Amino acid sequence: MIVWNRACERLTGVPAREMLGTRDAWRCFYGKARPTLADLVIQRRTGEVPTLYDSHQRLCEDGAHLAAQSWCDMPRAPRRRYLAVDVSPIVDDDGNVTAVVETLRDMTDEKQAQIALEQLATRDGLTGLANRRCFDDTLQAEWQRALRQHQPLSLLMVDVDSFKQYNDAHGHVGGDECLQRIATAVASEMRANDLVARYGGEEFAVILPNQSLKGAAIVAERIRCRVESLNLPNLGAAKRCVTVSIGAATALPSPETEAGQLIATADAALYRAKHMGRNRISLTREADGELPAYTV
Repeated sequence: MIVWNRACERLTGVPAREMLGTRDAWRCFYGKARPTLADLVIQRRTGEVPTLYDSHQRLCEDGAHLAAQSWCDMPRAPRRRYLAVDVSPIVDDDGNVTAVVETLRDMTDEKQAQIALEQLATRDGLTGLANRRCFDDTLQAEWQRALRQHQPLSLLMVDVDSFKQYNDAHGHVGGDECLQRIATAVASEMRANDLVARYGGEEFAVILPNQSLKGAAIVAERIRCRVESLNLPNLGAAKRCVTVSIGAATALPSPETEAGQLIATADAALYRAKHMGRNRISLTREADGELPAYTV
């Protein structure tokens, strides 16, 4: 390290006297040893850039002028920061790299604003679950992945029973709190790669990648029991408490089918669960017949 200016001191919390003449600038940015972008250029290891940075680009065809962005731990600074880094090599008359200039920009506020906007675009404001837009995008992505990997894809459509009566009795504020508690209950039964979304109103949708119909039915029953155990009073319901009806469907995607068909099948199963008395699970049709409703 031959130059460490005042701006770098303020950014990292590390004075120049500690850095000049050293080779371990990484200590100012990361909790564990790893090369900086300048190190990668000097050591001719630029092929490792994609694995170490969130985003990157080459600023010219020679491949030595690079720009990258990533979160940095900043051990001596007040907080973790998102830094944009540009590097430019200095070469001698023979084309050999003699030094590298690394320029840092603090992009933390901009990155946090971007994350907040992305959350607004994909999260439901009331429940914190994925919203309809996120559900649609995720279902298409999971459908394509299931098609490539020849795996089943299951979908649950979950609807709160007699919710209008609950809203009438407890008001919209009480109705909102009810939906929030149900959202938490449904989300608590999910695996890391499952997605729970607020599909609309008092209806939720659950995407279960690589899950059979039998497995989907087990998840659905857990959700039904978890919601019933909340014991939210609803005099307009048969059980005198808030319950849900669930339609479960499973598909093995093929080039001739579309994700919309899975939604339609799960919706039909949900309708059957409602028609048969609510607070129950109904499964998808199979072959020429129909699986019996899974009742409680």
